[in-house]
Amino acid sequence: MTTNELHLSKGSTANAQYVLDVDPKRAGWAHSSLRVVELAPGGSHLFTTGDSEWIVLPLQGGCTVRTEGTEFQILGRESVFAGVSDFAYVPRDAQVQIASGAGGRFALAGAKCERRLPARYGPAPEVPVEDRGSGTSARQVRNFASADSFDCDKLIAVEVITPGGNWSSYPSHKHDEYRPGEESVLEEIYYFEIDGPNGFGYQRVFPSREGGTDVLAEVRSGDAVLVPDGWHGPSIAQPGHDMYYLNVMAGPGETREWRICFHPDQTEGYR
Repeated sequence: MTTNELHLSKGSTANAQYVLDVDPKRAGWAHSSLRVVELAPGGSHLFTTGDSEWIVLPLQGGCTVRTEGTEFQILGRESVFAGVSDFAYVPRDAQVQIASGAGGRFALAGAKCERRLPARYGPAPEVPVEDRGSGTSARQVRNFASADSFDCDKLIAVEVITPGGNWSSYPSHKHDEYRPGEESVLEEIYYFEIDGPNGFGYQRVFPSREGGTDVLAEVRSGDAVLVPDGWHGPSIAQPGHDMYYLNVMAGPGETREWRICFHPDQTEGYR
C-alpha cells in the first residue's frame, strides 16, 4: 500500500455513520478494526458486531451501552487528555446500542475473533497506568485492554500520552513475524489526537524487510496510521502540544500476546 493509503487524514474514511471507519477490507489485512462515532446530545448509534469483538471507549463524553439485555453506564471523560476512561466490551454476534444524553465522541476498537466472551464493564480505576521511558522519551501508557490486563479473544488496545516535545514508540519496534516467546504477528492502527489548536506530530514506519512499509506522516487530531508490518516509531509530539494515540492490535496467533522486537540500533539507554 502507498503512504496515502496508510496515513488516513481526518475525514478520509468518513461515512454516514462514522467519522473514522477502518475495517480489515479497508486496511488490506485480516483482523484489526477501528471506528469513531460522534453523537449529538440525545443521539444514539446502533450497530451489529458481526464476527468481531469490540470495546466502546469514550474519547470525549459519556454514554450508555446496551447489548443482550445488559446495560452499562459509561462515565467517560472530558477529553483523552483528562485521564483514563471506563469502557465496555461487547462480544461478536450481538447487537449494540450506544446512547449519549450530552453527546460525545466514542472509539470502537475491534478485532475478528473466534470465542464469544460475555459483555463486560471496564472500570477506570482498574486500568493499569504505566510511566514508560525517561527524559525526552517519557510517556504514559494506559493499558486498558493490554494482553495481560483485560480478557479478550484477539483484541489488544492501549492508549499513550506523549508530552509535547517528546518521542514515544521509541525505540522503534516491530511485531510482524512469529518467533515463539520473542515476537508475535500483530496488525496495528494508530489513532491520534493532539492537545491544543493547530497541534501536530509525526509518525514513522520503516521497512523491516525488502519492500516493507515506509511512512513518514505529519499527523493531526482525527488522523490514523496503519501499520501492517515494519519498524514503527518514533511518534513525535510538537513542543507545547501533548499527543494522544490509541493503539488497536490483533493478529492470527493462537495465543493473544504482545511480543515485540526493538530495533537493534536504538536500544542503548532507552525503553
